[in-house]
Parts: sequence; structure tokens; C-alpha cells
Amino acid sequence: PNQVVEFATDGLKINTVDGWREIRQSVISKRTPALPVPAEKWDDRRFEPPTVRLAVCAIAHCDLIGASWERLVKVLGLPKGMEMSVLADGAKWIWDQAARRFIGQNVQWVVDVYHVMLYLFATAAALGAKAAEQWVGKRIIELIEMGGPKFIEHLKNTGPPEASPATGEAFNKLLNYLNDNRDSLWYGRRLKDGLPIGSGLIEGAGKNTLARRLKINSARWRVRRAERMGAIRCLQYSGM
Repeated sequence: PNQVVEFATDGLKINTVDGWREIRQSVISKRTPALPVPAEKWDDRRFEPPTVRLAVCAIAHCDLIGASWERLVKVLGLPKGMEMSVLADGAKWIWDQAARRFIGQNVQWVVDVYHVMLYLFATAAALGAKAAEQWVGKRIIELIEMGGPKFIEHLKNTGPPEASPATGEAFNKLLNYLNDNRDSLWYGRRLKDGLPIGSGLIEGAGKNTLARRLKINSARWRVRRAERMGAIRCLQYSGM
């Protein structure tokens, strides 16, 4: 079966002798799409493990992080025009670097749905746990069915779930976040194509590779040694 290329990146805070620093891990992989599902089944899918995966990490400026992504593309030998998904948390520097480094690829930009949910839950916090969960669940299905731009207008028309200054502030942050990423929220299309809308692959990689070693109790790293240990863990994760 046809396989699709996925790229994802995420950061992890670690304790260093220079204070808390973020080590950014990036993974590029190939795997078989899942079966199509309707909106209400979005969180009930099983993906096959990747057949190929390469990971890198660094504590570095965004330009150096982006350069490592370009090297990953060359190592995999991705042909020009190949479809690939870039999944991230919505940070502007990630989109900017990816646009520079994945030139010639047919890229689908995807904001991790779980980061969207964080903003939704912050907006619904005053409702209480059960009501907030219900409100967020309904909004996610609407987002999947409508797509980003239409859903943003829908939210503006319906307003926040509760009238209070704190809720209003959280609601405005939600709208700003969605507006900044309005072209990366086509979840319905991706569910039909069997493609991921969440960053489970990179979250699992970070937890099982970097965090398990670099966040052990009382660890305080020199930056260069943290990067070296991270590189070893990434090599192990990549099967090299």
C-alpha cells in the first residue's frame, strides 16, 4: 500500500547548568494511512507503526533546527513534489522554518488537534469538568466538519460558553490561536484520507527517548552532553 510521509517536532524542557533549556526533537517518518473515519470517531483510530523513521534533536537557534530538517529530507531521498504532512503546535517559527526547508514538497500544514483542545478547555474551564469536556467535544467535531475558517466564524457568532472576564480572555486567546493557524485546520479531509491530525508520534518519541533519560531525578546537564545523549537516544529510536 501507499505510504505517506509525516514530519513532526516538539520541545522538552530539561534542567541544565545554564538553567532550564528546551531541547527540540524532530521526527520524519513513513507509514501506511489508517482507515477513514467520521468526525465523531476522530480519536478512535489505530495507525500502523512507521516503516521508516529518523529523529534528531538539538538545543539550538531555530535556524539550526530547521537546517537539521533539510538534512533529514536529503537522507530519506524524498523526491520533489512528494506529499508530506507537517504536524506542529502552531508556533510561527516552525511554519517559517518548514516552508524554507521543505521547498519542492507538497506540504499539508497541520496544527496538532490536542493543542487546539488546550485552548478550548481553557475557554470552558469555568463550566466545571464534565460540562467543559462536553463543550470541547462538540467544538472539536464542529471544527472537523467545518474546517478552520468556517469554524472560526461559527465561534465568533456563538460567543464564549460563559460570561466572565476570565472566560472572555481565554476565548479571545482561542480565536487568535485559530486565526493564526486557520489554514492548518482541515481535519475532516485528513480523516477521510486516513491521515493523522494529532502529534501522537512525536509525543511518544519524546516521552520514550529523550524524557526517559534526560529528565531522570536530580539530573542537571551540561548542554553539549545533553545533546550528545539526545543524539544517541534518537539514533536508537531511528533503528540505527
